[in-house]
Amino acid sequence: MDVASARSISSHPPFYGNPICSSQSSLIRISRDKVCCFGRISNGMVSFSTSPHAVPGGKSLGQARGKGVQWCTRSLRWGPYRFHDKKSHSSSELARTITVRSDLLLSGAATPESSYPEPEIKLSSRLRGICFCVVAGISAIFLIVLMIVGHPFVLLFDRYRRKFHHFIAKIWASISVYPFYKINIEGLENLPSSDTAAVYVSNHQSFLDIYTLLSLGKSFKFISKTGIFVIPIIGWAMSMMGVVPLKRMDTRSQLDCLKRCMELLKKGASVFFFPEGTRSKDGRLGPFKKGAFTVAAKTGVPVVPITLMGTGKIMPTGSEGILNHGSVRVIIHKPIHGSKADVLCNEARSKIAESMDLLS
Repeated sequence: MDVASARSISSHPPFYGNPICSSQSSLIRISRDKVCCFGRISNGMVSFSTSPHAVPGGKSLGQARGKGVQWCTRSLRWGPYRFHDKKSHSSSELARTITVRSDLLLSGAATPESSYPEPEIKLSSRLRGICFCVVAGISAIFLIVLMIVGHPFVLLFDRYRRKFHHFIAKIWASISVYPFYKINIEGLENLPSSDTAAVYVSNHQSFLDIYTLLSLGKSFKFISKTGIFVIPIIGWAMSMMGVVPLKRMDTRSQLDCLKRCMELLKKGASVFFFPEGTRSKDGRLGPFKKGAFTVAAKTGVPVVPITLMGTGKIMPTGSEGILNHGSVRVIIHKPIHGSKADVLCNEARSKIAESMDLLS
């Protein structure tokens, strides 16, 4: 087995000349009989490809094990260490792929024990996910009654902040998450007073981010997709809390949303943004959009960055039906003041990114 950098081989396509990450991506070349494979490591896994034209007489590679790499015949389907030739009866197929652990390359000596199956969703995680939905649903049914009863008084005495509704939402979030995961909060002293308007921003990793942030007990208005407002009970509660609706990919709706946020801030209410715009699929911090910081700059209110860690591992994006074991860490950073949206955006993102790097 020969290990070479991507630049040390010139006979392969240009694709291999640009590793995804210099510390985790490299090129491996394996020669077996007259078959030459090239592969690329990314995120702990490496993919190999080989041309079927290199196989003598059109024969399949067969199954062989050598130095921890498992080759499989064409008749096998996709698996953690297998490949499947989708056109098994065509000799014009360009490439086939297998996957092995990247530590085979890093250690220099591969063993059969080095390979492991892809992680599977445990039954306990599925059961925890079902229990979480049941607890959240049942508690919401009872607590929505309190919101409905108190809503006329909220509109009469606290139309913009709506502290009573946010207090009910805090109770609901706490009941929902308490049996399943622990929340560790740092920097509570950095939170502005309840009467101080501010723009809160945070990274977005999971559906659980909302529950975690509601448990802080602050009366800030989230920005939410309009489709969620039609969901019974949850949508009703969001409307009564004053959550700001937004239609994605609709320029007019985006402008209306920003105008509404500016009106709320001028009336003393706080707003909350996820500047990434969507949940991260790999836990990494994405680029920030400037809408939240433009609102803060124009209204003169402080920006409060918040770092969330752990929610994405407990309930990964796209797997809202499961709930893994774990804990969540919340770091509330000191408020940032400024009149330039670019400066506010860069500073807020730097603080969140720095704390994520320290905790990862």
